[in-house]
Amino acid sequence: MVWQRPDGRQPNELRPVKFERRFTRYAAGSVLAHCGNTQVLCTVSASEDVPRWLKDSGQGWLTAEYRMLPSATHTRTRRELMKLSGRTQEIQRLIGRSLRAALDLEALGEITLTVDADVIQADGGTRTTAITGAYVALEDAIATLMAKNTLQSSPLKHQIAAVSVGLLEGDAFLDLNYPEDVAADIDFNVVLNGELGYIEVQGTAEAESFNRQQLNQMLDYAEVGIKQLMVLQKEALLQD
Repeated sequence: MVWQRPDGRQPNELRPVKFERRFTRYAAGSVLAHCGNTQVLCTVSASEDVPRWLKDSGQGWLTAEYRMLPSATHTRTRRELMKLSGRTQEIQRLIGRSLRAALDLEALGEITLTVDADVIQADGGTRTTAITGAYVALEDAIATLMAKNTLQSSPLKHQIAAVSVGLLEGDAFLDLNYPEDVAADIDFNVVLNGELGYIEVQGTAEAESFNRQQLNQMLDYAEVGIKQLMVLQKEALLQD
């Protein structure tokens, strides 16, 4: 049986992607990232301070917080207040690791950048949309800090984007939406830099195992998708 995509896309085709920059007024950088029906508000704030272990080191830091708004899914999800779920903690650590790979932290100096990724609407790929959208917000935040002379030069060293891939009925598919994510035998999240160097690969078999040929096909599709996402990021950043 061959998996038929609910939205009729080709196996290696992304959902429609859009980045709405400067979506909020007060953050140094903000983007509403759309990936199909998934929408994530990504903001970047800056403070001239660093965690205690970096005091007087001359090195900066980037951290991330991720939340799913209560009405982002079909049924209301309780707000995570005092205690974060394991899933939320794992995702925000992934976002932080991924975006730190974009920066020369010594060139950043003793500044902390905080990325907030708030899922407004979820239809699969929220963590990868958060990473890809937050990179655009990060570029804008750096430009804001340079315009204010908080930074003399840009600490950005790599473009970053992420996408999901998976196996359904034994075949690879790019950029899974929610019905595909639920049905997938294998689900991977792949983060690459602008040189197609691997930042992170997250994946596991839900039921059956997978072979090297299937893994290679998924990674090939991820590279195809991330190349396209990086073009879209650059196009968005060129717009006034």
